[in-house]
Amino acid sequence: MSRYATTVTGTAVTGTAVTTNDSATEDLTMTATAPTSTTRTITLPGGLSLTVQEFGENTDGTGVLMLHGGAGPRSMAGFAAGMSQHAYVVVPTHPGFDGTPRPHWADSVADLAGIYLDLLDALDLNGVLVAGSSVGGWIAAEMGVRDNRAAISALVLLGATGIAPQAPIQIANPAEIGPVRTGELAFHNPALRLNPATLTDEQKAAMGANQATLAVYAGDPFCHDPKLQGRLHRVAVPVLVLAGEQDGIVPLAYERALADAFPRATFHPVHEAGHFPHIEQPAAVFAAIGDFVATEVKPHG
Repeated sequence: MSRYATTVTGTAVTGTAVTTNDSATEDLTMTATAPTSTTRTITLPGGLSLTVQEFGENTDGTGVLMLHGGAGPRSMAGFAAGMSQHAYVVVPTHPGFDGTPRPHWADSVADLAGIYLDLLDALDLNGVLVAGSSVGGWIAAEMGVRDNRAAISALVLLGATGIAPQAPIQIANPAEIGPVRTGELAFHNPALRLNPATLTDEQKAAMGANQATLAVYAGDPFCHDPKLQGRLHRVAVPVLVLAGEQDGIVPLAYERALADAFPRATFHPVHEAGHFPHIEQPAAVFAAIGDFVATEVKPHG
């Protein structure tokens, strides 16, 4: 784990359009050279075929698992490429996203948490840092509750959902507010907001399909489990909660409450960032993760 403490600077994201309810994104470009990625399908217990993208090589049995939210796996690509300069990184596609198969029994965030714990077993990984964006953060938290072989060394949650919001706080639902308003709430930088007029029919169809899949996993009640907060005391590993100060999808006060629910959490607001701090302020996010790992995470092995 100590190698994750290296701070990455001079990182930029260009030409990106991301929304929280689709996968219609452009590839994220990092200024620094990163290892190339490969995509493959892994068969897990029960016969589930899981699509994973791997950055770098598994050389020491440790790594970083990155979990996307409703924006799909491309919303993690630049983050994964930057992190892979220091660690082996795995980015799975949640079953049902981007046209991948979803078995009928996989219909909850708890199911996804179990799937990804099985993935860590299949890859023979230990000392894993699990980083999750939006609903991916919720999945990461559920993994932390269920990690009965101590495979996880730390959690990094970015604009995460999961716990019940306390009034007047609300989690914005992209399916209700539409893509234009979603972009306004999700990004501090207007240049990163989606322009629906530029989407092809194929992209619109992909957006709709991903939104429908998100609704299966996290749609009722939207993006939270009323009982999750009562389980988070069981997460024994250190947790870093990164929150964009201008996040209009999941307000800053919600992220503070989420951090308070864990026994060992560090809360870190990110200036001039919305719902995707790893996209808008990657250098700040990498620096915060580096400091967190150096001071809070016990080296593996």
